[in-house]
Amino acid sequence: MLTVDFDRLDLRAGHRLLDMGCGGGRHAFAAMRRGATVVALDYDAAELKDVLAIRVAMAEAGEIPVTAPGGTGSAGGTGSAGGVVNGDALRLPFPDDSFDRVIASEVLEHIWGDETAIAELVRVLRPGGRMAVTVPARFPERVCWALSHRYHDTPGGHVRIYRQHELERKLERAGLTMKGSRHVHALHSPYWWLRCAYGVDDTAAWPVRKYHDLLVWQIERQPRWLAALDEGLNPVLGKSLVLYTQKVDR
Repeated sequence: MLTVDFDRLDLRAGHRLLDMGCGGGRHAFAAMRRGATVVALDYDAAELKDVLAIRVAMAEAGEIPVTAPGGTGSAGGTGSAGGVVNGDALRLPFPDDSFDRVIASEVLEHIWGDETAIAELVRVLRPGGRMAVTVPARFPERVCWALSHRYHDTPGGHVRIYRQHELERKLERAGLTMKGSRHVHALHSPYWWLRCAYGVDDTAAWPVRKYHDLLVWQIERQPRWLAALDEGLNPVLGKSLVLYTQKVDR
């Protein structure tokens, strides 16, 4: 389930996309299927090995063009074929104006120096290029923090809760203009509240398991009534805030 709407990002075949903090690669893989040249960057080398393996499997299955898979070094696989990069968000290993599109999904809330990371993302985005930034929405996130300190007070955990206008100001100061916003994944908020209430690391609790089954069913079957419920609840309960921006054209 994607958090970023590629149509609102105006992602097109042939665009060069940076997925910063790619994690398991869900946005990267979807962008590849749309014909984009994708560079997936993450600080976690283990995650990148899995991303690279799936990318190779997708190429072998004919889902994406067959290209040299690249490596997982500081700038491995960053040529015209895209690839994966083990790198630091505070020091991106790319020249200025390298990408047509940038995604930073559920990343900035983990980084103490978020304004430095934003400046780096803007630096590597070409003038006129577009960026989508997603972070946990304030209200659902505050509930999670109140229910469990382990949800955020852990190595690599969340270090802040954003107010939308505060994040927008940081993005604008870095040289971006706002192109729109929305809240998404409302049905995911109760799941995380249950996780926090029963213990973040305890996924075996009956309510947590049953709610997880519901979310899996939603993704696999995509029933219209559940999609409508999710959409109706998004303005209040949406787990993620998505901001769409564009770099000021010089």
